[in-house]
Amino acid sequence: MTGQSIANEKFALGPGIGGISIGAPGVLRPFTAQETPNLDESDDYILLIDPRTLGRECLSRNLTECDSTLHIVTVGSLDEWFALNLQASPSAILLMIGGRKASDAEISSNLCRLVERFQTSPVIIGADSDELAQLLHALECGARGYIPTNVGIKVVAEAVALARAGGVFVPASSLLGAKETLSPVAGRSNRLDQLFTPRETLIAEALRCGKANKIIAYEMGLCESTVKVHIRNIMSKLSATNRTEVAYKMRELVR
Repeated sequence: MTGQSIANEKFALGPGIGGISIGAPGVLRPFTAQETPNLDESDDYILLIDPRTLGRECLSRNLTECDSTLHIVTVGSLDEWFALNLQASPSAILLMIGGRKASDAEISSNLCRLVERFQTSPVIIGADSDELAQLLHALECGARGYIPTNVGIKVVAEAVALARAGGVFVPASSLLGAKETLSPVAGRSNRLDQLFTPRETLIAEALRCGKANKIIAYEMGLCESTVKVHIRNIMSKLSATNRTEVAYKMRELVR
């Protein structure tokens, strides 16, 4: 290959975009921001966001090799996706954060931005950490899955498929690590059961964690109006005048 042809090939990838891979395994089609990918062949695609070019291209290739039906668009940021000017929304979004924590202000902001922007597309976090606190934070922000990087590519593909089907993927390693945390909660359950109905207990716990009505409704498959009715009942039983007082009294109950 001549130096001129190499230069032309590099230019074809476009400044700031790196490369967008979409289609069957073994196919790499570069696009620039001006050359929007044509998704007429299938409007069903997964958006993979990872600022690390090599990481996102390797993950995209491995996923399509694992499942040849997947169509993946890879970008370094949400702004790069906007620059592509795609008409169709992704069927799922995989946000890779590497060694950063889901609780970091910038990551939380980006996650909430994605959840708000793509309300019908599940957002899945990929991270190096499998800490329970980070998993819970991601779910509270609206993520529909949390994939630690210590799992295999088949697990990643299955986690994405689960999220696209309406489920939520949680790694077993995080749950096993939470065993000691969950045991005291089980011991306190009788006290709460005597005061609340099972559904009220779940909502009261959500209020204790500071979750918004919208998130509670989403996680429990309820209408926001129904959640508000339960919250009023909880406030009455606790003699609380607002959500903050409910959260405070719940903390006292579960000590």
